[in-house]
Amino acid sequence: MEQNPTYEKALLFAIRIVKVYKYLTEEKREFIISKQLLRCGTSIGANISEALSAESSSDFIHKLAISQKETNETIYWVTILEKTDYLSRSQFDSLYCDCQELRKILVSIILTSKRKLHKS
Repeated sequence: MEQNPTYEKALLFAIRIVKVYKYLTEEKREFIISKQLLRCGTSIGANISEALSAESSSDFIHKLAISQKETNETIYWVTILEKTDYLSRSQFDSLYCDCQELRKILVSIILTSKRKLHKS
């Protein structure tokens, strides 16, 4: 696969999420919310990967929109984990910041792609 900065950023984020999941299950003994976080946090990059092989511009936009929704869900679960003292404030801030950055990139790509699609 070609180097794609958004894909690479999402891959690194997914690796962080896997490590947080291991921490939550092994150290904090939290299994339910951490599984939700694992699913949505790793799904961001999986959908970006699918978008890079999209069959059409509409399919590309749709896959990235799913990634955007997964970032929203990831932020939700990270927030709950922080509010219930499973994650420290600094752990939360770091994950939240990375997720927000991904979401902003995705929104920008989606809006640009929609503009290009409507111009055609």
